[in-house]
Amino acid sequence: RHPGGLGLHAIEGVKPLGAVQAQQVGIFNELMDANSLFLTGNSSTMYVFPNLELDRDGPTVVEVPPGALGAFNDAYFRYIADVGPAGADAGEGGKYLVLPPGYEEDVPDGYFVVQSPSFTVWTFMRMSVADGLDAAYNNVAENLRVYPLSEAENPPALELISLSGKSFNTVHANNFQFYEELNAVVQREPIDLFPEETRGLWASIGIEKGKPFEPDERMRAILEDAVAIGNAAARSIVWHPRTDSILSGLQTFAGTNWNSAFLNQDVFFDGPDDETMNTDARVTFHYPYTAVTPAMAKPSPGVGSDYRIAYLDAAGEPFDGSVTYKVTLPANPPADDFWAFTLYDAQTRSMLQTDQPLPSIDSIQNDPALNDDGSIDVYFAPEAPEGFETNWVQTIPGKSWFTILRMYGPRQEWLDGDYVPGEITRVE
Repeated sequence: RHPGGLGLHAIEGVKPLGAVQAQQVGIFNELMDANSLFLTGNSSTMYVFPNLELDRDGPTVVEVPPGALGAFNDAYFRYIADVGPAGADAGEGGKYLVLPPGYEEDVPDGYFVVQSPSFTVWTFMRMSVADGLDAAYNNVAENLRVYPLSEAENPPALELISLSGKSFNTVHANNFQFYEELNAVVQREPIDLFPEETRGLWASIGIEKGKPFEPDERMRAILEDAVAIGNAAARSIVWHPRTDSILSGLQTFAGTNWNSAFLNQDVFFDGPDDETMNTDARVTFHYPYTAVTPAMAKPSPGVGSDYRIAYLDAAGEPFDGSVTYKVTLPANPPADDFWAFTLYDAQTRSMLQTDQPLPSIDSIQNDPALNDDGSIDVYFAPEAPEGFETNWVQTIPGKSWFTILRMYGPRQEWLDGDYVPGEITRVE
């Protein structure tokens, strides 16, 4: 699920995009667009993706630029640590030293130390483009460095590899290849990265560390059915959760179809007694979204970003790409930086591929028109309603979609739920 590294390029047909050494870092210097399949990425900030391979490089240094917002995630897509305002550098930038599993040697001074449970560590950073793309890119080019600690005296030069406009797929397969992807990670990572019970479940279908994964024809047919059923179950849990506690825990504005990504703002998916995992809560996040950090679930006023998601319209129906919809933002959206809507394909959970360069609208790049009272009408439709061309995001007939409303630099009235966006309503 990553654009470089992760060892998944060992699978036939899976190839990296060039960022295979520590100092080679993928960057969406012209923003992410719908060419790439990437779970609910956005087109409003500049993504930077260092990918660490600690089994190859050992302890690795990541010099984070000031203003970066992001985190380290392990190979099981669990949170390790933040970078940026919620991290040890407090948004000022600084040197992080990421240690591999089982590392027991002396650790030098002068670093923010991060202990990883996995050899593969995905680092995601988002850079604000409020001052323009060039300013964001130059900040990265001048301040980001990634290199093995062993080369700290003479680190290799940073190589930024543009990912903008490239077609690639980081979404897990929904067919038999899913198991091959899983097996590649199991073979590479320490065995204790995964819980014993989970390892036992994988072993029951032939995935065991140190052993070849060679299912016979019968088992392969079973697994092909299983991944299809699992995919359908995950989709049902995300779009139409049946459990009241899930519904109430995701709903952020009472009586509306605006949801949070995290059940009860918990990125560790704890159950009611904090001793069990709520697996439905985990599915509601990891099926449609990517990186995980507490800073995304409980942002501070004016720092980072906060999201609301709509999978259903005001009538509780999935969105129809042939229909015109309207949503109204009350005056003065509470964002210190900017707000943004982005549309996603309900099948891939990635940005919707349309004729527009970017399937989104935000308060910086689009300069949407205001109503007399300062409110903002935004339309989602196959064609722009007359007079609202700057307030429109294109949809595709025959294809469903969903949307995320992001507030960058969210103010207290947003975090408290006092500012409520309108429901997304069909225009008859």
